[in-house]
Amino acid sequence: MPSWIGQAWRRGILTSRFPQEPATPDELPETGRAPLSTGLAAADELCPAGALYAGGVDQARCIRCARCLGQGYAFSAPPHWVASRLAELREPEAHASADPRDFPLAPLGRSLHVFLADVGSCQACNLEVLALQNPYYDAARLGITFVPSPHHADVLVVVGIPTGPMVEPVRRAYEALPGPKAVVAVGACALGGGIFRGNEGTGAPLAGKLHVDRFVPGCPPSPLDVLAALLSLGGGPPRGRT
Repeated sequence: MPSWIGQAWRRGILTSRFPQEPATPDELPETGRAPLSTGLAAADELCPAGALYAGGVDQARCIRCARCLGQGYAFSAPPHWVASRLAELREPEAHASADPRDFPLAPLGRSLHVFLADVGSCQACNLEVLALQNPYYDAARLGITFVPSPHHADVLVVVGIPTGPMVEPVRRAYEALPGPKAVVAVGACALGGGIFRGNEGTGAPLAGKLHVDRFVPGCPPSPLDVLAALLSLGGGPPRGRT
């Protein structure tokens, strides 16, 4: 018997308990959290993405490369930092959750259909988003399914920084979604351009092209961060049974 079959037989079905229970250290290690200032200023040249500023980190640009660790920064942000405004990603005090006044999919409750659009990425964020379909994360247990057409979707999840040829297709994909609908920008490229920011052939981050309801920072963010963002669209908490 192959070892992986024997291991699966002994362990049984293994599925994440999030959001009923907090994420485990294996699901969200310390390095999966965003870095925050510990009170000491660091030089801007430490950051290849230009995310450092006096006393803080612009999480929309941060690629979590760890170059700033030991220079006055540490991976100390709370887990599942989901924002409904880009400004919240520059202010640690605003990390708690998405704006409670802005739940565009509240009428749909916990049943969501997701269409994933790649507008110019390195594929890392794609893999993390699509991991929600595997047996471990199993987003379907929470009523979240992925669909092959925007005509059948409630949520447009976008990864990558918009390249010129992809601006019109992603706009058309958004228009094809029936209402109510929402847009989730996933990863540093979609939020602030990431390491490709300012390069020839790339345009403005997604917020300059579409209205974005949730911003998920990271390079790439974890599947549970994306799941927390999807759950928050309907007004449900990212943690705790509802």
